[in-house]
Amino acid sequence: MEIRIEPHTLIQALKRGVSADEIREVLRDGIDSPAKHGRNVRSLVYEFGGQWKGRRYAQKRVEVIYTVENCVMITVTVYCYYGDWRVQP
Repeated sequence: MEIRIEPHTLIQALKRGVSADEIREVLRDGIDSPAKHGRNVRSLVYEFGGQWKGRRYAQKRVEVIYTVENCVMITVTVYCYYGDWRVQP
C-alpha cells in the first residue's frame, strides 16, 4: 500500500524525535491498535539508548495515526514516547 506522509505529520515527527523513515517503517511493520474517530494507529518500539530532553531512555515507542483512502495510507500525526517497554522477569 502506498504511504503519504503529510507535511504537518513530518513537522510534528521531527519535533518529537521521529524520522520519515521511522514513520514508513511503523506503517509497514507496526502493530495495530484501536484509534478514535475512525482513524487507525500503528506502533513500534525501537531501541534508543540515548538522551531526550536531558534524560536517558532505553527505548522509544513511535505511534503513527493514519487514515486509508483509495489504497493510500495518509498520516495524521505521530506520537513518540520514551521509556522502557521490555518485559521484566
